[in-house]
Amino acid sequence: STTPGAMAYQQKLAEKLTVLNERGRGVLIRMKHIKTVCSDPQLKPSFLTEKAMEPAVKYINKKFPNIDLRGNIQNLSGVQKQKSEILVALTSYYYSFIDVMEFRDHVYELLNTIDACQCFFNITVNFDFTKSYLDLIVTYTSVIMMLSRIDDRKVLTAMYNCAHEMSNGNSDPSYPRLGQMILEYDHPWKKLTEEFGPHTKSVTGAVLSLHMVYPRRNLGAEQWRSAQLLSLLSVPADMLSPACCETMPCEYLPMEVMERWIILGFLLCHSSLNTNQASQDLWKMALRSGLYITLIRDETINIHKVTEDYFDTLKGYSKRIADIKECREHVIVNCGAIHKEKRQFLRNAIKELCKILEDEPGLLGPKALYVCMALAFSRDEVLWLVRHSENVPKTKTPEDYIDSQLAELLFYTEKLKTLMCRHSRVLQRYHLQYLAQFDALALNDTIQNMNVCPEEESVLMTSFVSTLSALTVKQVENGEEFDFRALRLDWLRLQAYTSVAKAPLCLKDYPDLAKIMNMTEFHTKMMDDIDGVLRETSDLSILCFYPRVFEKMFSQGCEDVLMQRYLIAFPLVCSHFNQCTHQMCPEEMDAIEKRSLRFCVTFLEEIAKQTCSIVLEICAEQCNLDDQLLPKHCAHTISTARNKKQKKQVPKKGEVQREKPGTESMRKDRAVVTNMDKLHLTLTELCSSLNYCNHFTVWDHVIIPPEYLLSQLEINLAKVIVRMANYNKATHEITRPSDLLAGIKAYTSSLYTLSRYLSVDVTRLVKSVLLQQTQPLDSQGDQTITTLYTSWYLEGLLRQASSALIIHCPTMHCFVNQPNENETRFKAEEYSDVSGENLLLPFTISWSNNEQTLHTECRKLVIDNMDVLVQIRSNFDKPEAMTNLQSRLPASENVLKRMTIIGVILSFRAMIQAALGDVRINAFLGSIQEQDMISPETDIKATLSVFELASAAGLSCDIDPALVTAIANMHGSSLEEEYKLTYLLLIYVAVSLPILAVDPNSYYSREYGGHHNNIHCLATAINQLSAAMFTAQNKNIEQHLKEFLFVASSTLLQLGQNVERTDSKNRDSIYLLLHMIVEESPFLSQDMLEKCFPYALLRNAYRDVYKSSIITLG
Repeated sequence: STTPGAMAYQQKLAEKLTVLNERGRGVLIRMKHIKTVCSDPQLKPSFLTEKAMEPAVKYINKKFPNIDLRGNIQNLSGVQKQKSEILVALTSYYYSFIDVMEFRDHVYELLNTIDACQCFFNITVNFDFTKSYLDLIVTYTSVIMMLSRIDDRKVLTAMYNCAHEMSNGNSDPSYPRLGQMILEYDHPWKKLTEEFGPHTKSVTGAVLSLHMVYPRRNLGAEQWRSAQLLSLLSVPADMLSPACCETMPCEYLPMEVMERWIILGFLLCHSSLNTNQASQDLWKMALRSGLYITLIRDETINIHKVTEDYFDTLKGYSKRIADIKECREHVIVNCGAIHKEKRQFLRNAIKELCKILEDEPGLLGPKALYVCMALAFSRDEVLWLVRHSENVPKTKTPEDYIDSQLAELLFYTEKLKTLMCRHSRVLQRYHLQYLAQFDALALNDTIQNMNVCPEEESVLMTSFVSTLSALTVKQVENGEEFDFRALRLDWLRLQAYTSVAKAPLCLKDYPDLAKIMNMTEFHTKMMDDIDGVLRETSDLSILCFYPRVFEKMFSQGCEDVLMQRYLIAFPLVCSHFNQCTHQMCPEEMDAIEKRSLRFCVTFLEEIAKQTCSIVLEICAEQCNLDDQLLPKHCAHTISTARNKKQKKQVPKKGEVQREKPGTESMRKDRAVVTNMDKLHLTLTELCSSLNYCNHFTVWDHVIIPPEYLLSQLEINLAKVIVRMANYNKATHEITRPSDLLAGIKAYTSSLYTLSRYLSVDVTRLVKSVLLQQTQPLDSQGDQTITTLYTSWYLEGLLRQASSALIIHCPTMHCFVNQPNENETRFKAEEYSDVSGENLLLPFTISWSNNEQTLHTECRKLVIDNMDVLVQIRSNFDKPEAMTNLQSRLPASENVLKRMTIIGVILSFRAMIQAALGDVRINAFLGSIQEQDMISPETDIKATLSVFELASAAGLSCDIDPALVTAIANMHGSSLEEEYKLTYLLLIYVAVSLPILAVDPNSYYSREYGGHHNNIHCLATAINQLSAAMFTAQNKNIEQHLKEFLFVASSTLLQLGQNVERTDSKNRDSIYLLLHMIVEESPFLSQDMLEKCFPYALLRNAYRDVYKSSIITLG
C-alpha cells in the first residue's frame, strides 16, 4: 500500500488547499449575493412574487424535492407558460447551488485524504498549511450556513428543474443529488457535525495549536500598556534591531479568524470539550471575546445562542451550556469596556508609531512587523465594534459601543499604510539584504545540520537558498520587480510534504527550519507584496455592508471638534471596498462600486459643507469689521471728536458709547478665546483633513477632496451674495451697489486667506461665482444679483425717471431726485453714481426687453398715423401745409414720452458702459481699439463683431451691437416695411419736438446739464435707435439723420415765430435739445446743423438759459 509520505507528494495537498480556499470564497460570496437578491422584493426573480405563480411556489415548497409534473400540471401551469423565461432567469442560481455541491464533494475528498495521510497541524510550525486547513473548514461551514439562510433555495432549484424537464423532456442530471443536499441542510449544524465526526482528531489538533498564540494575542489594554506594545521608544538601544519572533505570521493573524476557527471548530468537533481541559479553556476564552462572529460580510452568527441551541440537543453537555451562559454574561458586563480601553491604547500607540516613522522612514525596515501588528490590532478592534454596534446587547453601559474618536484610529491606520507604500523602496532594500545576508545563510546552516533530507524536500530547500543568495541591492536600485510567489508556494508544498505521518523529514522535529522559513516568507512579502500584506492586515471593506454603522461613526466624528482633522479617514476607507469582491460574482460589482462612491461622496460633501460654513462665517465676521470702516460710519466719530474739542456737554448716563473699529482685537488675556479664535481653530482642523492627500482612488475614480470644498463654496457664496443684496420685492428696497461691492470685496479678501490652510484655487472660485452673477440664473438655477438689480432699477429708479421724479444728470454722471414735497425712499445718486466703482458689476444689467416693448408701442403709433407722416415728409418745408398736417397728428406726446423712456434707459446703459471701461483689462485694449477703426460700410457683420468685443471691454461704439441684435429679432414684416416704419418714426419725433416747449419741466438746467423732464435723453434715443435700426435694415444712417435734422429744424424754427404764445415758454431749452442731438451723434456735424438752423439762435438760447441759472461757487 502507498505510505502517507508518498501520498503527500501524489495528492498535492498544498495546491488543493490553495485552490479550494479561493474557490470556496467565491462560492460563499455567490451564496451571499443570492440571499441579498432574494431578500429584496425589487431584485428577486419576478416568478417568486407573481400571483399566477403562487400555486406553483406553494406546491414546490410542500413536495420538494420530488415534484410530480404529470399529476399536478394545474399547480405548475404558471411554470409551463413561462418555462423559457424561467430557464434563462434561474440558470445562474441553479448552477450556483451546483457549485456548492461540487465544492462540498471536493472538500470531503480533501479532508478524507488529509485524514488518511494523518497530517500534523500546528499554527506555530506549519503556519500556512494549518491556516489553509482551518480556513477551508470555516469557509465550507460558512457556505453551508449561507445556503441554509436562503429561504427560496428550494423554489429556485425545483422551479428551474421543472422548466428544464418541460423544455427538454427530462430532469437535469444533477437535480436529484442537489435536491437531497438542500434537504439535508435544513438543519445545518446537525448535518455538519455528523460530517465532521471522522475528522475530529485533525480539526481538534489544528485548533488546539492556537493555545499558545490566541491567549497571547487576546490580552487587555492594561497588559499591552505594561509590555509597552508597539513602542519604538521603550528601549532606545533596540530601535534599530529587527522586530522578529518565532511566530511572525501569527502576530498579525486576525483575531476574528482565530475566534472563528475555535468556535466553529469546537462546534463541529465538540467531543474534546468534555474530555480535554485545554480545549475547554481555549473555547471559553473565545466565547468571552464577544457575542458575534462573521460568516461573510454582514452575515453573523450569535455564537452563544447557536452553540447553546445545538448543545441542548445533545446529552451530557449541561455543564458546557452553563459555561456558555457564564461566558455570555461576562461578555455583556465586561467586553464593551475592555475593547473601549484597547481602542484608546491603540490610538495613542499608533499615533506615536506614525510620528516616529514619518520622521525616520528608515525604521520601517527593521520595524515592519510592528507596523503589520499595529494595523492588524486596529483592524480587529474596528471590526469588533462594527459587529457589535449593529446589535448592541442590553447592558448598563451602552456608551461603550459608541466611539466618537474612531476617526483618529482610522486616520493613523491609513497614514501607516501610506507610509508603507510611499517608502516601499526602503522596505525592499532592507529586506533584500536581510534575505540575502541572513535568511539564506541561516537556512543553509539549518539544512546542513539535518540528519535526513529526501530528494524532493532537498530540491525545494536548495532552490530557496539559491534564490535568496542571488539577490543584490542593485536590483532595487534599478527598480526591478520582484516575485516570490513561487518560493512561497514551494514552502507551502514543503510544509505539506513534511506534515504527514511517517514522513522521512518531519517538520515538527525541525522547529528551527519552520521558524526561519516563516520569517523568510514575511521578508519576501515585504519585497513583492506590500499591498497584499496591507490588505491582509487592514482591510475594512466590511464597513461597506454596515451603512448605518458607518454613517453613524462618521456623524459622531463630525460632532467632536478634536476629531475633525481625522474625518478624511472615512472617505479613504471607501477605497478598501473593491477588496471584498470576487471574480465568481461579477453581478454585484456595479452595486458595490456605486455604494462605495456614494459613501465617499457623501462624507466628502459633509466635510466640505462644514468647512464651507466655517469659511463663510469667518467671511461674514470680517465683512462686519470691514463695514465699520466704511466712510458712511465716520460722521459719528467726527461729530464726537468735534464736540470734545469744543467742550460740549458729555453724553448722558445710560447712553451707549459706540466702540471704535479695532477694539475687538485688543485683549488683556490671551487665554480668553473669541468666536473668531474658535472659528479659525475649527477651520484649521477641517482643512487639515481635506488637505491630507491631493487625491486618492475609489475603484477607478480619482477623488480630489479640495474640489468638494470649492464646489460647496461656489454654491453657498452665490447665495450669500444674493442675500447681501437684501432685495425686498414688496417695498422695492435693495442694498446700495457700493455697499454690496464693499461686502463682496471683504468676502473675497477673506476667502484668499483660505489658501494658507488648503491648496485651492480661490481666484478660479471667485471668477466662477462672479461670472455666474452676471447671468439671469446661476448654475443651480437660482436668481442672481443681475436679476435682482435689473428688476429693482426697472421698477424703482427708471420708472420714477420716466415720470420725471428722478432726473438723469449728465454733469454728475448719475441720476438725482427732483425736489419734491413727498419724502423719497432712496437717493437716486447713491444707486447710480458710477464713479469710483460705485456701481457693482455694471456689465451685468441688460435692458433689451423694455426697449423692445417701448419700440413696439412706437411702431404701432407710426402705423396708425402712416398717411399723415408720409405727407409731412413731403411737405415739411411748407408752413401752411405743416400747420394743417400737425393738427391731424395725435398722440405726439405719447411718441415723445416713449422715446424719452428709451433714452433714459440707453443713457443709463451708457453710464454703465463707462463704468465698465474703468475696470477693463488694458492688455487687450490696444488691439480692440485698432479694430474699432473699421467703418460700417466695409463689412457690417465684421464691424458688429468688433463692436461687440469693444462693447464688452467698456468702449463706446457708434452702433450698439446689442440693440442691433434685439431689433433684428423683432422683425415681424418685410424688411422694406420695417425700413419705412423706421424713417417715419424719426419724422414723427421730429415734428413732435415743438410740443415739448409747452411742458413747464422742459427747461434746461445748467447745474444738471439736462432738462428737468429728462427730454435731453431723447438725443441718446434718437442717435442710438436710428443707428441700430438702419444697420439692421442695411440702410444709410447719415442720410436719414440729416432728413430728421431738416424736419426738426423746420418745425422748431416755426416755433420761434410765435413770440407771444405760451407754447414757446421753454423754446430756448428745446433749441438746446437739437444741438445736443447733433453733438452726441457720430453721423451728424455742426456744419450740417448750420445749414438748416442758424447758429445765432443756439448762441442766444444758451445765453438766455445760462443767465437764468444760479451758480454757487465754493
